[in-house]
Amino acid sequence: MTGNDLYEELTRHLSAVGSVRRKLGRILPAGCSDASATMLAVLGRHGAMRIGRLTELLGVDPSVTSRHAAQLTMLGWVDRKPDPADRRSSILRLTSEGHAQLAELSDRRSRELAARLAGWSDEDIRRLAWLLSRLRADFDAQRTGQHTFADPSEGARRPRTPAA
Repeated sequence: MTGNDLYEELTRHLSAVGSVRRKLGRILPAGCSDASATMLAVLGRHGAMRIGRLTELLGVDPSVTSRHAAQLTMLGWVDRKPDPADRRSSILRLTSEGHAQLAELSDRRSRELAARLAGWSDEDIRRLAWLLSRLRADFDAQRTGQHTFADPSEGARRPRTPAA
């Protein structure tokens, strides 16, 4: 398989991953988009934060963060208050209802994935999770200019480039 063939095959698989993500999105609570669910998860993982920091972590445009924050606030899952240190900014935090929704969503997704991956070994699931984390880290590194994810057990590798 040539370099280009390899990247074309990878593109097809990434499209399929998008399809899996959309299917998982169908189990979201009414009124909650996939992007809003991701915002809930980030707030659940990192705690209260300025809207600008959340925008950085999500890697999206500030208008996207504001729109989803407004949606989650309207649902009562996120509390949005002025930042006492800078009244021009807002601090977002999960409400108790937001924590409950996040726990329910996490449970639903875990059950769905467990059912779909019932024939996979734990090692296969760990490896897939690791590879997806690495892919995400490398894409984030391109965006932020930070160092890329590396597997310490494999040593340094030369970057691949598509065949010319």
